[in-house]
Amino acid sequence: MQGRINLFLAWFFIPQTLAMGWVAAVGRTLLDALGATTFEGDIPGRIVGALLSLMVVYLVLHFRGSLPPEGKPEGNGYRFGQRIVLLGNVLAALLFVFQFFEPSISDHNTHLILQKFTTAFGYWAMGCWAVGFSFLYQSSLPQQEAK
Repeated sequence: MQGRINLFLAWFFIPQTLAMGWVAAVGRTLLDALGATTFEGDIPGRIVGALLSLMVVYLVLHFRGSLPPEGKPEGNGYRFGQRIVLLGNVLAALLFVFQFFEPSISDHNTHLILQKFTTAFGYWAMGCWAVGFSFLYQSSLPQQEAK
């Protein structure tokens, strides 16, 4: 169960990290179409975009039954892959949450430092997902017996 939640969160955070501006723009466009006045980079657009992204990932999970990569818990590298994906999720969550609190930071130096760190978190999260997904995929392959 933890593995499924971990992969669900990874597939939610991937578009949030890779295309956060586009996801926010889609949310803002939907709000504008419904008659709400929003501005670029505004928090309501980000929330609606995140909810749309969450809905898409849930629909894929619902109709497909699982999210790739489908690893085997008894396979080599499964636990390590799950831990690396979890690390990527934590870093992406920090970047995601920072986007909501960024406008309230008044000190320029603090804002600059936090922005650089969270941007780095996004790059690290992408690397963690790539490595973790690789190990999860590896765990689903047929295992060779030691001779």
